[in-house]
Amino acid sequence: MTVTAAIPAFCQGIQHFGENLPEFEKYGREAAIQEGNTAITSPSDPVAVYQTLLAADALRYLTLQTTATKESGHPGGFASVAEGIASLVMLGYKNLITEVGHHAPGFYSNVFLDRSLEAMGINTVQQLGERFREMHGLLGHLSGQIPGLLNPAGPLGQGQHFAMAGAKLHSDVLFPVTIGDGGLGEPYIMSSFAHFHTAYPTVTNFLPILVWNGYSQEHHSMVSIKSNEEMINYWKGNGFAEVILVNAKDFDDANQAGEYVDSTKFSFSQRLAFTQAVLEATDKAAKSALGGTLTVLIIKQLKGAGVHKRGAQSHNLYPGDSLEKDYIVNGLKERALSPDAWAIVRTNYERAAGGPASKIVVTETELSLPDLGTLPMTEYAVGGDKKVATTAMGELVVHVGKQDPNFVVTNADGNAASGINNINVGLKIVHPTVDDIYFQTPQGQVYEPLSEDACAGLAVGLALFGARTLWCSYESFAINGLPIFQTVTQAMAELRRPTPSTVTLFTAGALEQGRNGWTHQRPEVENYFAAMMRNGNVFPLFPCDANSIQACYEWALNTKNKGIVITASKSPLPVRVTFEQTRQALKDGGVILHDSEGTKKVVFAVIGDMTLLPVFEAATQLEAQGMGVRIVSVINPRRLYRPSDVMSESCTDADNHFLDDAGFERLFSGDALIGVTGGTSGMLEPIMLRSTAKRDVFAWKRGETTASAGEIMAFNGLTATALAKRATELVA
Repeated sequence: MTVTAAIPAFCQGIQHFGENLPEFEKYGREAAIQEGNTAITSPSDPVAVYQTLLAADALRYLTLQTTATKESGHPGGFASVAEGIASLVMLGYKNLITEVGHHAPGFYSNVFLDRSLEAMGINTVQQLGERFREMHGLLGHLSGQIPGLLNPAGPLGQGQHFAMAGAKLHSDVLFPVTIGDGGLGEPYIMSSFAHFHTAYPTVTNFLPILVWNGYSQEHHSMVSIKSNEEMINYWKGNGFAEVILVNAKDFDDANQAGEYVDSTKFSFSQRLAFTQAVLEATDKAAKSALGGTLTVLIIKQLKGAGVHKRGAQSHNLYPGDSLEKDYIVNGLKERALSPDAWAIVRTNYERAAGGPASKIVVTETELSLPDLGTLPMTEYAVGGDKKVATTAMGELVVHVGKQDPNFVVTNADGNAASGINNINVGLKIVHPTVDDIYFQTPQGQVYEPLSEDACAGLAVGLALFGARTLWCSYESFAINGLPIFQTVTQAMAELRRPTPSTVTLFTAGALEQGRNGWTHQRPEVENYFAAMMRNGNVFPLFPCDANSIQACYEWALNTKNKGIVITASKSPLPVRVTFEQTRQALKDGGVILHDSEGTKKVVFAVIGDMTLLPVFEAATQLEAQGMGVRIVSVINPRRLYRPSDVMSESCTDADNHFLDDAGFERLFSGDALIGVTGGTSGMLEPIMLRSTAKRDVFAWKRGETTASAGEIMAFNGLTATALAKRATELVA
């Protein structure tokens, strides 16, 4: 078509323009959000309804053109909730979160319209497509680094944690979170809502928006067979007092088959009716959530509504799905707006909520943190009585919580079993039932769901949003919470702002779990962190005693944008180092605990605390043979990589310190080097890469039911005799 109206500059690159929609002269002359306002005045205002429809079409158009520009990406899922997202913006809500990584191009389109992406040099539709799925551009899934977007989203079943974290920190702000009906099948979404609401019943200002479109990525969603009544009862049965459902089928005058229909196929008057219903329902749901009622909004509309295909076939584009493909062209032309309509949409988006999301959403500024004062650290005498490391750290945790009311400790009901019951005593478990025996109170700071996903999710979500937290777990169970830990630590590496590191304490390692057997012996989790060390901002720490763990936590509290994983025993163990020795080890990677001279020098690089016991016994045997032995406690293995091994320079608040060659030789040079760990061998990789000595590794192999830690170590070959024998062989 021939365009005669002036084309707004941001529209450069739009492939197709359309005519003004019916009655544009009546309802499109002035922006529905008036100058000086931050939202429409009424969801029933015909002008607001009309322009919300324009915004929904604009979102669909941009999503389809952006993905087709790269013949890649996911337009279909977001398309079915376009009216809902447009409604939120028109109502002045921009702290938008998603559980669905595949909605990324739609969310990019949303923040493009309000000019947020100008902060990264994206000013036009042309640039929006060019920067999609490009390095330093708009990643295929939300990463957390995009201006105006609050959370990363890739793995399903995670986004609700960010919405709840935001709601807890900002009681007067609404945090809508879109949830796909395919993702609803992920195992933790509803249980995390339920526990959070039980613990924090007054925090209801998060709003799940179920995108009920009947399909997941490649097939019908498992909840597609539910009736409307069943879906409503499902949410009510999980504690939601207000369930608001808008069903496109109720407005269909195009005789579409099936329970899921496309509103863009309706007559224009019915499109407006459906849009008004969504706008009014969104307004009602938002006010309900902000008003203290646990609320869900369900929008039932066919997947792919208004784009190139429908159903699961609309989910993603493949090579060949270009801007020239006939069904792409047809989809774009059907959604094409006039230049005047684009201008109206842009004006509304600019004014909504008071400006671009990149300037007003809560994650665009640092959360103010109270000063912690002086940590009450207790330095125990080296060589004195045995101490429980986790208990020593617990005292510091209590201090942090008393100084910082936003501080939360999460644990799957196991603080007492981990030697940190002092945290429960000092900070109290948050629970509606007051019980002094179990240290429970509704005002507690210890969050104890029986789900590692819920523990990790709230802890890392709060940290990403700017608060201090601590996630505690048994090492063997932590694996179920690691996906969101990994998501957030990667996001922290990319953030455009500093935020407190997400800190964990993992106790009850495999060696302490002999009597429980292999079900509780899963140190393989350490390989997960070993791999993540190369990201640049993940630091697994292995304090060797009760002094060391305090210094490790002190260091962690003063870091930003990192994942700090502290692993320690809950058993009383010897005190071997001072605070200052650990502080130096945090810089150098390790500390020398023992060093003797002899005819040959054997070096033991030891990760963990309990594993030091057989190593010291082996040293005695070797020294009796005339050998010299050096025992190095490896506390911060990330320092022992070479700079080229780790992607640290590109991280936010980059930590680029690595132990130099001279320092490495001071710690580990000898005639033979043996790495020892009660966990997995991957954590020893930095040492084995750099050492040129004859070397070997003793590590965890497999779990078994045993009567003691010594017996499980023997089962895995971690004995003084075996260590001494191998050392003798290496130096022979």
